[in-house]
Amino acid sequence: MAVPILKQGQFLIATIQAALTDSDVLQLRDDVMTQVTRHRSRGIIVDVTALDVMDSFVSRSLQGISRMTRLRGAETVIVGIQPEVAFAMVQLGMSFEDVSTALDLEEGLALLQRPRKEGGDGGG
Repeated sequence: MAVPILKQGQFLIATIQAALTDSDVLQLRDDVMTQVTRHRSRGIIVDVTALDVMDSFVSRSLQGISRMTRLRGAETVIVGIQPEVAFAMVQLGMSFEDVSTALDLEEGLALLQRPRKEGGDGGG
């Protein structure tokens, strides 16, 4: 099942609407990277609100998408992690290190619209 990816200004919004197979997750990765390049996107929101379970493969894949898009100059924000999913992830030792998360789409867009911090310049 393909994950729809919508363009909203300088941002992309990928809304996962049902549980994904491993091949669906890999297709999402490829589609996001294609769209980031095509639209020169500054940010990507991946909405996981519909997921009531997140296995380690999905979690690692979302982290990978975040790292890949960051290398292309775009920030990724994961939004909509359900309380039960967050609890299970913590219990299993899974986390989204170095990946921004937000409660919902509105908060995710606000995160992406804030001024960017320039890394590595020692300024402040």
